[in-house]
Amino acid sequence: MNVLQLVTSPRPFFDHQVSVLEARGVDCTVCTVPGVDDAGGRSPSDYARFYPAVLSEIRSGEYDLIHANYGLTTPFAFAQPIRPVVVSLWGTDLMSDHSWLRWLSRRAARSADATIVPSQPMSDALETDHHVIPFGVDTEQFRPIPQAEARERIGWETDRPIALFPYDTERGVKDFTRARRLVERADADLELRPVCGVDYEEIPYYMNASDVLLVTSKRESGPMVVKEAAACNLPIVSTDVGFVRETIDGLANCVVSDDDDDLIAGLERVAADRGRSDGRDVIDGLRLEALGDRLHEVYRRVLERPDRSGQPTGVSHGT
Repeated sequence: MNVLQLVTSPRPFFDHQVSVLEARGVDCTVCTVPGVDDAGGRSPSDYARFYPAVLSEIRSGEYDLIHANYGLTTPFAFAQPIRPVVVSLWGTDLMSDHSWLRWLSRRAARSADATIVPSQPMSDALETDHHVIPFGVDTEQFRPIPQAEARERIGWETDRPIALFPYDTERGVKDFTRARRLVERADADLELRPVCGVDYEEIPYYMNASDVLLVTSKRESGPMVVKEAAACNLPIVSTDVGFVRETIDGLANCVVSDDDDDLIAGLERVAADRGRSDGRDVIDGLRLEALGDRLHEVYRRVLERPDRSGQPTGVSHGT
C-alpha cells in the first residue's frame, strides 16, 4: 500500500503516525508545504508552490490514496480526481478562530472518502461521518523516570516542588500570566519553570524532573503534552481545553477545571504530598501500536470500497 501524506509541518505525533504505518508495510511519502513555519505561519506563495509539488509527486508515484493531514492541506488532496482521499483534522483547523478555515475543514470532511479526528470534543463538533482515532503516545520514550535521575540529567539543582509550564511564555493563548498568578496564590513552596525549545527527546526528563504539569491555555486542539505527561505519571493541573478532560478526568493528583480556586487547590495538593498520578494506566490504551492498527484499517476500508464502476477505489500494492 502506497500513501502520499500531505502535511503543513510535521509534528512528533505525525512522525509517529508515519512510523507505525510503515511498520505495518504501508509505504508513506511525506509532502510538506514549503517555507518556514514561524509564528506568522506560511505565506500564500508557499502554498502556491505546494500545489505543483503535490501534482508532480502524484504523477511520479503509484499511490493508492492521499492522506491530507490538517485542514489547510485538503484542497491539494482534492485537486487530483483519481485517488481516494483520507482527511485528518487536528483541531486548530476544525475549531479555528477563523471561520474560513472551519468552513474549509468541514467541507473537506464531507468530501473525503474517510475523515479522522483525534478527540471527542472534535467529534461532537463535526456533523458528517468520521472516525475518532486519538493521537498515539510513544510510551517507551515517555515513561516514569526517578526524579533525582531526571533532575541530574537536565541540571535542575533544587529540592523544591516544580510546576512545569511547557510553552513559550510569550504565546498569549497559553496564558503564562495566569499560570504565574496561580502559583503565586498557592499556599505552597512551588516553583514555576517554563520550558520551551528543548529537544523533543529530552522532554520526558523535564516531565519527570517536575512535580506537576501546569496548563493554563485559553484554547487547545490537544494538547499532546498532557498525554505525554500522563504516560510519565506526572500529575496534571489544567484548564478545560481540547481533549484534556477525556484524558485525565478521574486520575490521581490531576485536576481539570476553569476555576482558579480548583486549579490552585490541585497545585497545593501535589506540592504537599509530591505524589505521582496513575496516568500510565490510561495511556496504555493510546499506545502507538493501537494508532497504527486503526489507521491501517481505515486505509483498507477506503481501498476496498467500490467506485461507480464497481471496482475497488484503489489498487493495493503489497498490503
